[in-house]
Amino acid sequence: MSTQPLARIPFDSFTLGAVCTEISEFVGGKVQDIRQPSADSVCIGIYAGGREAMLLLCCHAEFARVHFITKRPPNQASPPSFLTALRSRLEGGRLVGVEQVLGDRILDLNFASPFGDFRLIAEIMGKHSNLMLVDAQQKVVAAAKWVSSSKTSRTIQPNAPYRLPPVMAGKGDVKQSPFYRKLAESLEGSAPSPTSPVISHGYGAYPCSVASLGYAENVRASISVALEQHYDAAIPLAEVQALRGGLLTQLRRLLEGRNVALGNLRDAAAAGGKAPEWQRLGELILAYGYSAPLGNDRLDAWDYDGSEIKIPIDPDLDFKSNAEAYFLKAKKAKGRIGFVREQIERVGADAAEIQAALLQIESETTLNRLRGWQETARSKRWVHQQEPVARKKEDRPYEGHRIREALAPGGYVVLYGENAESNDYLTLRVAKPNDIWLHVRGATSAHVVIATRNQPDRVQPETIRYAAKLAVMNSTSKHAGYVPVDYVLRKYVRKPHGAAKGSATYANEKTIHIESDQA
Repeated sequence: MSTQPLARIPFDSFTLGAVCTEISEFVGGKVQDIRQPSADSVCIGIYAGGREAMLLLCCHAEFARVHFITKRPPNQASPPSFLTALRSRLEGGRLVGVEQVLGDRILDLNFASPFGDFRLIAEIMGKHSNLMLVDAQQKVVAAAKWVSSSKTSRTIQPNAPYRLPPVMAGKGDVKQSPFYRKLAESLEGSAPSPTSPVISHGYGAYPCSVASLGYAENVRASISVALEQHYDAAIPLAEVQALRGGLLTQLRRLLEGRNVALGNLRDAAAAGGKAPEWQRLGELILAYGYSAPLGNDRLDAWDYDGSEIKIPIDPDLDFKSNAEAYFLKAKKAKGRIGFVREQIERVGADAAEIQAALLQIESETTLNRLRGWQETARSKRWVHQQEPVARKKEDRPYEGHRIREALAPGGYVVLYGENAESNDYLTLRVAKPNDIWLHVRGATSAHVVIATRNQPDRVQPETIRYAAKLAVMNSTSKHAGYVPVDYVLRKYVRKPHGAAKGSATYANEKTIHIESDQA
């Protein structure tokens, strides 16, 4: 028995062949019900020989499969166009044929209905999986996923001829499945026979015993029963892992931001403690500076205890202006110290709460509890989902999107969005790969872009600080004291698939810290 970690049991051509055999028992049956519980799956109710069965066909990128199910799923709130096309052509018709195309992961169901002959083709091929309704002229009538020429050499478009995938792994030979080959080798070369379906909890279902590969298994009455039980457990588990992973990533990033803020606040508190020293230096400058010549960067003076002291001064200012600079510095430090201490307490408590939440989420295994944590994180504004703002587009640049322009030091144009939709447009459509993109870390803010003219290395720190202030001024952290702002080249910014408007992830960032009273 192998000591290597067990792999997930795949839905391969061997498994589809076993399902195809089960479906063949319903050839001649009448189509009584068609449902579409999700965008990537349909269910067809077939009545034959006094038996009614519900066949699931799913083209999910990770969980693509075909098998009978025992539970009648609900429909979506409004019928999708794919469901409408299936119902209008197949309901009341009969299943007249079933075929596994060239022994691969393609199932071809043939239907005869009052509206003509049709084929429902399920291609169970990972992220390329699809469901297509094809008419008697072999043209695609409807599909779960339309595919344009920009994505693949084989387009799937209305009224286009149906063609097989350009690469057919294992044409006519189910032994091309790597898992099947491994299973055959474990049986000393004899071909597995799909006569005893099993489920191996946590790994998958298969039409025959997989015990020779080291899997614990339980025999089931049919391959469909085994598959249904496996996916009933596997899909919620995947949802748990995805939700937990997303929450952990966001909260860890937020905690990092809080810890950076705490470090900056503690530095500010330490600086506030120097207020008496700066006040004293200003007084000594007034006492001894009248005799000091202009142009020196140090002033020789005697401290109150009689010791000699050298005070750093600005050679371009007179002694009164240098003294005033120290007095102003002391005044700001004294005025800020109380606020900074309050901020340290508030941010420290928030960081501790986030850390405690992370420990809870890391060990959470139920979807409902994780959704509860997600709502808690949103209510505390630990994570934020920007809602698109519906506005009438005005006759202005950027196709009517609310994008503002500002002129930064050095003559650089800085752009920033006023809502989630404008942020998307600015980041994804306007910004060039070598422009500098800025966003307040761990908070909702405008997307800010410095147009670098393809020379980001020439952008000076004062230009970046100016753009960072714009990000803070247009964020939920504009009154937060010390605010971290991330900046990165636009080419390292992307929007996750399916994310809300205004959402973005990025890498290779640097961080600048802005005082809100500077913004």
